[in-house]
Amino acid sequence: MDLIFIISFFFAIVSSVFVLVNFIFFLFKGHLKTNKKFFTIIEIWTVIILPIIFLYIFDFSKENSCCGDSAVFSPEHRLGIYLLLIAYMTSYTISIFRHRIFAPIPELFLNILLILGLVINSLLCIHLTTIEEGFFFWIFGNIPIIMLLLMKLYIHQNLMKTYIVENEIKESGILSKISLSILNSNPIVKYPLLVLMLVPVIVLVSLFLILFGQKPDSIIKAFTDTYKHGFSQFDYMCDDFSCPDIHFLCTVGTHGHKAIVKPIRFGERNDRKIVCNRQLLISNAFEELLQEKRPITHKFIRMNYNKVGDFIHRYYYFFNIKVVSDFVYILMKPLEWFFLFILYTFDKKPENRIAVQYLNKKDRQEIIKKQTAGNN
Repeated sequence: MDLIFIISFFFAIVSSVFVLVNFIFFLFKGHLKTNKKFFTIIEIWTVIILPIIFLYIFDFSKENSCCGDSAVFSPEHRLGIYLLLIAYMTSYTISIFRHRIFAPIPELFLNILLILGLVINSLLCIHLTTIEEGFFFWIFGNIPIIMLLLMKLYIHQNLMKTYIVENEIKESGILSKISLSILNSNPIVKYPLLVLMLVPVIVLVSLFLILFGQKPDSIIKAFTDTYKHGFSQFDYMCDDFSCPDIHFLCTVGTHGHKAIVKPIRFGERNDRKIVCNRQLLISNAFEELLQEKRPITHKFIRMNYNKVGDFIHRYYYFFNIKVVSDFVYILMKPLEWFFLFILYTFDKKPENRIAVQYLNKKDRQEIIKKQTAGNN
């Protein structure tokens, strides 16, 4: 997963530079700077492949969580927004490979879906801003997509005008006449009308989603029923929620019988006193080392392991049973030995690192000073 993220992020930066250069060149010259075939690859990567990778890493495998990274879209309502994303991606793909202007009604519908892409990506620029990597997501993801969509809409406008003039099109049907009139209108009038025409499209999608058990407002709730994002409305639910660290199971293991779990001292976490045994200290020392040496790997592990924490919090009364905690402690023993092996392999002073875990900042600094003085 680290490799996928790093490669994707690198290519996102490269592709966004190409898009920006071509967008500026297009504004002044009216055509692309880059070779058309190569730019098609950039378009497919930017509009189709990169968003799919983003959704897979940061949304599809995620749940709403007060601790760690939370899903971009509400897990219960993400189906609707996924359908809209697929719709505008499909329309853009068709726009790349088609060889002629469509009849007025399908051409109008194609442009409406491109406008849908503009709206969704503009909303995501706000929705993603509040998270840690949000700036990078929209500056190298959503903004390039918006620029590509704007160029595509401008190209469609010019193609339609040229096609109408050259072929002297006159439609007889009322719907065809209205569609042709909108497509041939001034952009100042045309694009606001296309935005308004999105409303019935979204209503139809919402009605379709009801067949799959979704609510009529599921598309809106996909943004609002989330934590810690721009449109999130569930942040208040995290106000009194105490987030555990990554070692949920090791923490549970300290609740067992003293003769088995062997508590050695008190510690401090989130300004609260906790019981520490060697297993918990070793596990936290391992996490600290992993965060220093492999931060991306650490982040990925924490994201997925937080699901364990959510489960434990849901049934914490069960894990307070001493026999259950004893079992968890014994179950975690092989992992404790693995953590200890890694610490002794990659840390020059593993016991020093273990000793300072879960101490308050003042005590930790004093112990580190004594350890440093002793070594000198």
